[in-house]
Amino acid sequence: MLTGKKIVLGITGSIAAYKAAYLCRALIKKGAEVQTVITPAGKEFITPVTLSALTHKPVVSDFFSANDGTWHSHVDLGLWADAMLIAPATASSIGKMVNGIADNMLITAYLSMKAPVFVAPAMDLDMYAHPSTQHNLDRLKSFGNHIIEPATGYLASSLEGKGRMEEPDAIVRALEDFFARNEQLSKKKIIITAGPTYEKIDPVRYISNYSSGKMGFALAEECALRGAEVILISGPVQLDVIHPNIRRINVESAEEMYRAALKYFPATDVGILCAAVADYRPLLYSENKLKRKNGESVVLELTPNPDIAAALGTIKKPGQRLIGFALETDNERMHAEEKLRKKNLDFIVLNSLNDTGAGFRGDTNKITILDTHGNVKEFPLRTKKEVAKDIIDETIN
Repeated sequence: MLTGKKIVLGITGSIAAYKAAYLCRALIKKGAEVQTVITPAGKEFITPVTLSALTHKPVVSDFFSANDGTWHSHVDLGLWADAMLIAPATASSIGKMVNGIADNMLITAYLSMKAPVFVAPAMDLDMYAHPSTQHNLDRLKSFGNHIIEPATGYLASSLEGKGRMEEPDAIVRALEDFFARNEQLSKKKIIITAGPTYEKIDPVRYISNYSSGKMGFALAEECALRGAEVILISGPVQLDVIHPNIRRINVESAEEMYRAALKYFPATDVGILCAAVADYRPLLYSENKLKRKNGESVVLELTPNPDIAAALGTIKKPGQRLIGFALETDNERMHAEEKLRKKNLDFIVLNSLNDTGAGFRGDTNKITILDTHGNVKEFPLRTKKEVAKDIIDETIN
């Protein structure tokens, strides 16, 4: 999976820098083209001559060539690469990456990188366990970087194995796995609905729900990462898309989402209906703000909104897949199975407000996936980004 891939290998000032030579050899053996970038401290542990001999490319270490003043373009590196791997990554370099301290060529290249970035931390246990390092690693993850660490993990209450740089062969496998996943949905078109809808009462009031859109946006990013072309139909949310393969269409009401879904679904391979669409809207809309009248009660008559899932289930063609969501408060399994059947879905993702950490607004979710063959698979409480991976693994691949 690395044949023809262009990898920028960043090397920082750690004793584990000697492993960079093994990394270069392993990556090249897999068919990758490697360009090394090294910090001044990194050159104290491994010589550029060694790296250049392995990669058959000059090592980039300074902004300008010492001989003729030629400028090394960090922008060109960012555009050239299919991935950047920083291994080893010291606590100092990780801190600079998080805070944008571009005082060497490696950090500047990182800040200009358009491709995915993989980071293999290397430091002593005390430095690794320090709250500032853990905070920085969490920040790197939130930026979309991939952290590669030994698989020993936390054992009981200890930190055994942590801080040590992962072995070169395992790092290469992580890159191979990433690129393999990236090609899983290549040439697929996927439509995803996300967020709430607003159903207007008057110019200042509306009916809605607590949906943040986080689950739908996580699904869109995961599908795009795997190579799909994604159309994301989003209700009003305070979220941004990251991946360039995502085309975002903003809507407000259930009627607008319905029309957009009907328009784009026929030309797609998969529909994922994650939005929390309002089932009802006010029958009458007031052009003027409704006024309080001496404490009198107001009766608001509601009328049903179009059923997006049922409409798409009706027009679904052979070969298309349609995935729905069910958020329930009681008789969860029964209601989900009924929705799965009635709306001609292939899968339904069930979550319950009775499960702590599941539902709207939060960063976690706990789901159960049901299909038309009677298969049921339950998943533990996980972040919504991890849940998105589980959903795509189970329902699309």
